[in-house]
Amino acid sequence: MSDPLPLLSMGPSPARRVVLTRRVRLFVAATITYNVIEAAVALTAGTLASSTALIGFGLDSIIEVSSAAAVAWQFSGPDHERRERTALRIIAVSFFALAAYVTVESLRALLGAEHAEHSTVGLVLAAVSLAVMPVLSAAQRRAGRELGSASAVADSRQTLLCTYLSAVVLAGLAVNSLFGWWWADPAAALVIAAVAVKEGREAWRGDTCCAPLTTASPDRSARAMGCNDDCCAGEG
Repeated sequence: MSDPLPLLSMGPSPARRVVLTRRVRLFVAATITYNVIEAAVALTAGTLASSTALIGFGLDSIIEVSSAAAVAWQFSGPDHERRERTALRIIAVSFFALAAYVTVESLRALLGAEHAEHSTVGLVLAAVSLAVMPVLSAAQRRAGRELGSASAVADSRQTLLCTYLSAVVLAGLAVNSLFGWWWADPAAALVIAAVAVKEGREAWRGDTCCAPLTTASPDRSARAMGCNDDCCAGEG
């Protein structure tokens, strides 16, 4: 006979929820601050180098700010659970807007628009973001999962998408500078657009996270609650 499933708790205690809420607010503030700086640098460098990839990267940073601001608004009052759906819709629209822009600009580049020049500032910025964003995303995702906040998890995935875009921009700028392969960046960016559409659909449906983490094992808890997303079942 197999062992029965362990008893599930009702989520974090009230005191723990206060700590987690403050932690989410801190991560959101850090995300907004970093992305404001990132947007300013990327948009300036992209304009100087005629780089649609860098300009798109800067606009993605602005979208990330709007996503983080939605979570900040949600957690600005005691009724943050009631604001969850609105925050998720704002995050979903941010994903769709990013996907639309990246698709249009990528197609324009592939069809013969102006090609980007070398940008040292852009390379450095993309490399720094590639190092910073995964850490920030993982920290916010873990806090959001334990709190049971789908919007906090969705925002963390927006940050993770920014990581992917950082890698694409870095690779595209580097390959363009080294080999003159101008098409590499817009081609890879189309993959990012497809991922953004998928994430936007999940955020719109509220499929970004399940119930709060429990004392049971993550895998068993996720299955018991009908979780169908790796953000809930894939971490220890």
